Amino acid sequence: MSDQIFLTGIAGFGYHGLFDHERHNGQDFFVDVVLTVDLTTASQSDEIGDTVNYAEITNLVVAQITTEPVNLIEKLAGRIADQILRDHAKVLVATVTVHKPQAPVDAVFKDIAVQVTRKR
Repeated sequence: MSDQIFLTGIAGFGYHGLFDHERHNGQDFFVDVVLTVDLTTASQSDEIGDTVNYAEITNLVVAQITTEPVNLIEKLAGRIADQILRDHAKVLVATVTVHKPQAPVDAVFKDIAVQVTRKR
């Protein structure tokens, strides 16, 4: 199946990280989601029930970013992907990229990100 839905740059403020200052001060996180979904029916019917509601996915991602802090963005990415598959039966594959552009790294960089893929 090659049909995909892309949600890019979903933003949230969270308290994820290994260090006390990350847990206390928080920082911005950005998430990209790629969903593999059979869109054949939706492309013909034009009905929301035949696809995945991206507003629901976006709300799920924001909720995961803004609640229940974790040490690693690897865990956050996996948690988001697993939740998408649990809540949305039409999703065959969920690829989630979590960006942590303010990661506490002793170098100049644009972004640090982790990507996970979960399949049914």
